[in-house]
Amino acid sequence: MSEIVNRVTQSPIVSIDLEEIYPREERVIFDLKPFLYQEFVLREKEFRLALRDIDWKEYSGKWVSIICSADAIVPNWAYMLVATYLTPISKGYVIGDLTELEVLISELVLGEIDLESLTDRPVVIKGCSNFPIPLFAYGRLVSLIQSHAKSIMYGEPCSTVPLFKKPKA
Repeated sequence: MSEIVNRVTQSPIVSIDLEEIYPREERVIFDLKPFLYQEFVLREKEFRLALRDIDWKEYSGKWVSIICSADAIVPNWAYMLVATYLTPISKGYVIGDLTELEVLISELVLGEIDLESLTDRPVVIKGCSNFPIPLFAYGRLVSLIQSHAKSIMYGEPCSTVPLFKKPKA
């Protein structure tokens, strides 16, 4: 009887599952609208006092989008002041909407991938996930790994779609 060989573990194929590395911490919005006088103007003194009274612990370990949902002109320093409170306590933040927050998260997560370990190896980007991975992350991943990988495929190990193959030298 012949020995059973696990060909998957011997394969040079690298599988990247964004669901395994993508952060699942809660995403929340910090809206400046409630701090505006008549939803129109920001008064510096009152704003600073109001920020000091906030229980910032509710943002602990969360990803935060800092926005102003009112149609008002808010000075840049107001967003930056909120950021000073969030920096030591939040997982991360962006001055922008939730889509921009996901771009930041994607950049941070994908920046942790060891690209050198993918050099001249076939890479499969796993397709199905139970956690919503933004499409941006998939596109950014391809742009990062294409110059390293021998080939890039998308899908599940049993059924992949070829995306890229490095030309032979």
